[in-house]
Amino acid sequence: MSQTLDIERWNLECEFNNLDHHTDLNGADRLIVRRGQKFTISLYLRSGNYQPGLSSLDCVVETGPQPSEENGTRASFGLSAVIDTSRWSAAVTSPPGNTATLAICSPPDAPIGRYTLTLGQSGRIEFILLFNPWCPGDRVYMDDERSLEEYVLSQDGIIFRGSAKYPVPTPWNFGQFESGILDICLKILDMNPKCLKFPGKDCSKRGIPTYVSRVLSAMVNCNDDKGVLLGRWTNNYDGGVSPLLWRGSVEILRSWDRQDCLPVRYGQCWVFAAVACSVSRALGIPCRVVTNFNSAHDTNSNLVIEQYIDEKGALMKSREMIWNYHCWVENWMTRPDLKSPDFNGWQASDPTPQEKSHGVYCCGPVPVRAIKEGELTFKYDAPFVFAEVNADVDYFMKKADGSQSKVTYTSTVGQKISTKSVGSDAREDITHLYKYPEGSDEERATFEKANHQNKLLQQQEQDQGLHLTIKVGSDIRKGCDFDVFAVVTNNTESQKKCRLVFGSCAMSYNGNVGENCGFKDLLNVELSPGAERRVPLRLNYSKYGGLITEENLIRLAALLLDYSGGQPMLALRNIVLDNPEIKVRILGEPKENRKLAAEITMQNPLPEPLEECCFSIEGANLTEQQTMGPGEDAKVKIYFTPTHSGLRKLVVDFNSKKLCHVKGYRNVIIGK
Repeated sequence: MSQTLDIERWNLECEFNNLDHHTDLNGADRLIVRRGQKFTISLYLRSGNYQPGLSSLDCVVETGPQPSEENGTRASFGLSAVIDTSRWSAAVTSPPGNTATLAICSPPDAPIGRYTLTLGQSGRIEFILLFNPWCPGDRVYMDDERSLEEYVLSQDGIIFRGSAKYPVPTPWNFGQFESGILDICLKILDMNPKCLKFPGKDCSKRGIPTYVSRVLSAMVNCNDDKGVLLGRWTNNYDGGVSPLLWRGSVEILRSWDRQDCLPVRYGQCWVFAAVACSVSRALGIPCRVVTNFNSAHDTNSNLVIEQYIDEKGALMKSREMIWNYHCWVENWMTRPDLKSPDFNGWQASDPTPQEKSHGVYCCGPVPVRAIKEGELTFKYDAPFVFAEVNADVDYFMKKADGSQSKVTYTSTVGQKISTKSVGSDAREDITHLYKYPEGSDEERATFEKANHQNKLLQQQEQDQGLHLTIKVGSDIRKGCDFDVFAVVTNNTESQKKCRLVFGSCAMSYNGNVGENCGFKDLLNVELSPGAERRVPLRLNYSKYGGLITEENLIRLAALLLDYSGGQPMLALRNIVLDNPEIKVRILGEPKENRKLAAEITMQNPLPEPLEECCFSIEGANLTEQQTMGPGEDAKVKIYFTPTHSGLRKLVVDFNSKKLCHVKGYRNVIIGK
């Protein structure tokens, strides 16, 4: 006859279990474990001893507000001889005695979230269950320790911005293990409309990573729900914070939590993506931020972006845009719903609110491999992501009399698709994961499968014998005057007489253009056969300094009109003005729990004094956010105490009235 264990008290062994489950950076004050992997608790018996085969214990685990065995959110089980990793199970692994070591395991597909475990009549314990990319049975399993270190455990990273010709690394503190962040991530799941309406059904689906990542894609923006961030793409950030001011996800998530789920103001694509990455990693889904340069925003799903210019080459407003860059995230998981292992692995998911998907502002997850192969019927939102990296761009010139003509323009959408390399701050080019080489047989087959008729039927425009391009120097710094050049080459055997319009304007990263920064209109450009003409355009800080946005982007456009006929020719180039370098020097040897100093230095590059300056410093497990004035020589010292050993990134941001959001960073290796 079995005898129920009479438990007086227990020890959750949080320090050991959390370390074993790679959740120790969350602390050791509570039990946080991963599914499909056993954890152990120590039971101290009030009376009697544990006897193998004779002792019994009824266990019940529950999650969510409406737990049920039918939905997989409740399970009852007793003691087994050994642990069964395919289901909820428990086994005593210690020898007979008045204490017992109880091993417990969840199935690798169990819903994630907060759980209660009832031990017979003795009481209830609480724990948090997360996805387990270390478990082969989990859909997010990743068989590479260095990748797991990067895509799950790393609390800081690099997001690439700038332009295709000049990718700019921006440091970011993901901070998924900072105090309170995991609770906020679970709260995000609880506040999603599906959970508020059907809590039992929603919680039952939290074991499916495709479902969770799609919920996060919708909840990181606030367009349909009580989401985290409100987007704004103007230069007016009244009532909030410029997206460029954020240095990490921690303060954004804490602000959303403090404000009772009111949206944090404001975000743009890299901020949305970074917050989604923080939440994904916190929940255990391997995740990385990806940047697509020259990213198309296709609103009508025809895979063609139509742009219009006036007779001076100025871009006219259109809903369809070519973003200078656009960021989203990739989550790592298998896709059993797609019936082929070829589409396991990285899945693109975009939390920036651009177009609705099934009535909600979200996008993905869609297999990156499906985009490369042109499989546009695959869930979710494959046509939109395919267009972002593959759409054609057609330019038309609208004339004063109302007529329009097509403009010859050569451009490639989807360039230098970038992410941070594993184990270093270097840029990894992953364009080959999204598309085959331009002009290859595989690319043509992809377009046939995607029914991309425009690209298949497009004929090579007749060579007019004229070539137009834009050249810039290597040292284009904010605060300096500099020249850019329109270069016209006559490859024909006859004299050519042309009109050249060469202009520049301030630009936002999402393709919106601002005011004129410099303009030149040459009515009579004559070129002999084989001749080349370099036409300079001077950009003066006195003019562009007050016009450019915080992103330091200027759009250059050259329009060539051949008086002897033929289509107008257009050349475009976006340039990024260099900000000064922030130098970070560590003073002394970094040691865990020892006070450390860093010296931060920056030189003013502008031909005018900087006013109301401050440095802001942040680093995961290094500092709370700190802000201070820089002193007369823009050199300050910051003191901090590292709380954990290992590699950490110290992120520094400089702001003033004239020079905003200049970022720098330094990797700090903390010893024990």
